[in-house]
Amino acid sequence: MYIHRQIEDLIRNSLNQARIVILYGARQVGKTTLLKNLFPKIDKNIIHLACDQIRIQDQLVADDLALKQLLGEKAIVIFDEMQSLPNPGLILKIIYDHMPGIMAVATGSASFDLANKVSEPLTGRHHRFQLFPFSFSEISKVVDAVDLQSIVQESLIVGSYPKIFNTVKMEDKVQELLLLADNYLYKDILTFDLVKNSHKVRELLIAVALQLGNEVSYNELGRRLGMNYKTIERYLDLLEKSFVIFRLHGFSRNLRKEITRKVKIYFYDCGIRNALINNFNPLSMRADGGALFENYIISELVKKESLSYPHANFYFWRTHSGQEIDFIADKNGKLTMIECKLSRLHTGSTAFDAFTKSYPGSEFKLITLDDFNSVKNLLL
Repeated sequence: MYIHRQIEDLIRNSLNQARIVILYGARQVGKTTLLKNLFPKIDKNIIHLACDQIRIQDQLVADDLALKQLLGEKAIVIFDEMQSLPNPGLILKIIYDHMPGIMAVATGSASFDLANKVSEPLTGRHHRFQLFPFSFSEISKVVDAVDLQSIVQESLIVGSYPKIFNTVKMEDKVQELLLLADNYLYKDILTFDLVKNSHKVRELLIAVALQLGNEVSYNELGRRLGMNYKTIERYLDLLEKSFVIFRLHGFSRNLRKEITRKVKIYFYDCGIRNALINNFNPLSMRADGGALFENYIISELVKKESLSYPHANFYFWRTHSGQEIDFIADKNGKLTMIECKLSRLHTGSTAFDAFTKSYPGSEFKLITLDDFNSVKNLLL
């Protein structure tokens, strides 16, 4: 079953404006499937090129005559996994400058590599987007409303990668997730020889997974794993650019009582996090349910904001006295406090009053799983 991706209309509209569109995203999030749906192979005006194939790489050279001979009179060219090419940015620049009748869409799973190769040649010439695992909004279009809450609870355990979502049995979902975590999480980093020790990368991810929802110190992680903090920060940066994790920093406007030096680290997909620690127990049997729900909500907000402009910036907030708010959304100068709890029974806090006192006019939203309307109102 194909599920419509919200980003599709943005891609179509951007092609008419920029002629070059680059779609980033982790492996297995559905980039190829999306483009096949948007641009059918049966259309004679479209050519699909799988750039991870040697025979395609041999033909894609940065020469306008060679490219014109290969692409002919096609209107749209799809470059799938374009980070596999040695000079993707230059090829796209040649198409833009010398082949005005062609529009190009390129996908890449390794943003750190593809972005480095395209950013300078294509300055001002392209639009870029990121594709994520299925969002709550996308899933809500194909799931009966009465089943949505149980789907969210399942997403806290096995996530929402397309193949996982479309697999029926829970044991099969778990097996697919374990394969995904083992075979794809570090593939780009290792392929481009950016780290020498994949074992250390996995140890780092497991350590981060076990601290989900808590503030993280690079120095503390380094001591635990036998690495210096600069190596920790570099590995985390690579994992972030590989679309495995993302970081939130502490919110502050230079008030001395606020903590800003540590970060919180979340996973784009809860299923990947659970695969790393090999824990697929239901919420009723685990102590980290609150942290998983927090991760789910912030990752869904990141997906939602990726479709709008300007994007909101997200932070967490904590003071030296221990007052804390899960997320602060800063959009167009408006601050919104977002607190995530599994149940309304555990929502007592004085942090909201303290934050509002420091930042008058801030809005507050309490999101709980047992009040499912709060989830829908935030994410739809």
